[in-house]
Amino acid sequence: MKIVIEKTFPLPASADVSWEFLQNIQGVAECMPGARITERIDNANYKGAVTVRFGPATMSFKGNIAVKDIDSAKRSLCLIGKGSDTSGTSGATMHLTAYIETAADGTSNLVGKSEVAMTGKAAAFGGRMMNTVADQILKQFAANFANQVQALREAAGPAGAATTPAPISELNAFAFLWAIVRDWFHGLFSRKPT
Repeated sequence: MKIVIEKTFPLPASADVSWEFLQNIQGVAECMPGARITERIDNANYKGAVTVRFGPATMSFKGNIAVKDIDSAKRSLCLIGKGSDTSGTSGATMHLTAYIETAADGTSNLVGKSEVAMTGKAAAFGGRMMNTVADQILKQFAANFANQVQALREAAGPAGAATTPAPISELNAFAFLWAIVRDWFHGLFSRKPT
């Protein structure tokens, strides 16, 4: 099963500050709920893990992340990730392209497109559920990313006082569950009779 996700998130800092943080692969990975870099092999290759908890169920993936391209002039990067769950029954690949664009008010936007392919048990969730899951995770990722960019902007501000990076929030399982139930009911009651 394959899903394509395209999103734009507003950021509270200039394109230069946001681009500085986007190049911090480990920092960006920590913005994703349940994700972490476990080993830095070199400047372009990392090992990582992602765990998503949903009520009593947990899916954990381990794999590799490769930085395929960084273009400072365009403020863009391309990442490819590949991994499998710890039980070996599911696999996932991700191709992510992201860039920073300047917004009209002098702040910036994070624009991203990812193609995710799932195999095995993970693919059994279906595209609709995977899109709902991805939306909830991406909302929390965007909030965490914006908090880190804000802290970076304040640290570089005219006062020159360094600030402590904002705390990273974990996946909100209740909000996640509610979004899935809401979407399920919406699909159930919006079907046309045959």
